Amino acid sequence: MALIEEFDKSGNVLFRYRSYIPVVMYVLAILVLCFDKQNFISPDNLVASYICFGISLLGMAIRGMVIGYVPKATSGRNTSEGQVAETVNSKGIYSLVRHPLYLGNYFMWLGIFAYVGNVWFIIVSSLLYWVYYERIMFAEEFFMRNKFGSAYTDWAAKVPAFWPKLSGWVPSEMDFSFKNILKREYSGFLATVISFLFVNAIKYYFQQNEFHFAYEWVLATVAAIAITITLKTMKKMNLLEVSGR
Repeated sequence: MALIEEFDKSGNVLFRYRSYIPVVMYVLAILVLCFDKQNFISPDNLVASYICFGISLLGMAIRGMVIGYVPKATSGRNTSEGQVAETVNSKGIYSLVRHPLYLGNYFMWLGIFAYVGNVWFIIVSSLLYWVYYERIMFAEEFFMRNKFGSAYTDWAAKVPAFWPKLSGWVPSEMDFSFKNILKREYSGFLATVISFLFVNAIKYYFQQNEFHFAYEWVLATVAAIAITITLKTMKKMNLLEVSGR
């Protein structure tokens, strides 16, 4: 198998198993906190924890800019049937960066990486994220290039893959839909809050030799669960449906 086909195949496989990334990161975080008990963010440091959570919220906001404007089936999405795309989405945030969802994902994870409080963990985890998602981005672009030809390559030649350019914004033709964000993003929000609760608890265990869940993160988790249940119910009742999304 030629290398280009191998990259495409492995990228599609990695996409299907991306939901297992948190498990790997949790294991790595436990190992780091076990051996680095005096990391630079203590479990009682609320200011630092809020800053880290703010970084993750930035990632959610980036994803929201995509989900709020994006029409249905406009970017390569790997489903059980394979890649799906009807047009090339080149407007809105896609006029600044080709893979804004993965950029948002990175900042969501970066907040958690930083909260662990170990510089090397941040660096290594960021590199692992890049290596993993680079294959996924390659598979998506391979599909889009083959399907849309110059319509895709002309856009890709002007727009960077991961880090956004600072000029050339092209407004989206779609209206912003907050409903679409609520319909699609509640699970990511819940997972992020639980991740902070988890890291905080592990910090307490290794640094203070006790099982303890910080009140702030417990309250945030309860609120996130309630929001998730509410939005999931609304989704099942078709209360969050938006035409063309």
